Amino acid sequence: MVRPSIIDGDRLTWVAKAQGSRKGLRYDPDMGMDARLSCTASGHAWLLTLSDERAMELVSRQGFGSPKNYGPKAPATVKALLGFLHEARVRGYATIDEVFAPGMSAMAAPVMRGGQAIGVISIAGPRLRLTQARMQTLAPALLAATAELGPISRASTLFGRPPLGKA
Repeated sequence: MVRPSIIDGDRLTWVAKAQGSRKGLRYDPDMGMDARLSCTASGHAWLLTLSDERAMELVSRQGFGSPKNYGPKAPATVKALLGFLHEARVRGYATIDEVFAPGMSAMAAPVMRGGQAIGVISIAGPRLRLTQARMQTLAPALLAATAELGPISRASTLFGRPPLGKA
């Protein structure tokens, strides 16, 4: 599944989705849900664009959530989360494996305009299909898509609109 999200103040909200598989195991969070910054690829992709201090400020406001509600590898400490963010900054995109949900993996990259993140594009699926090797294969296309969206976002109905609640 491919899912764009927009940044609205201190929130990252999923606004659309494109589901590839029509049968078998499907991961399908509710539309309009705010991404959990500490344990989603989308959250990590946005946070990688911020300073450690700002990233931890946003996560502190939202909270880490209860570990029992997320995957077995979800970071539960600032140190663990900073480890994920450091790796994502080196790669230029975020990846998770059984962090948001058991059996699920995802990757995401920020959409940048004028040096600032305005949104995120993520790809998620069952870890049996979306392996680390598959994510490395998809990374160039994901990064190309986010690079293309940033400059055209002003005209886009998805990324170019006013922040939520401010139309």
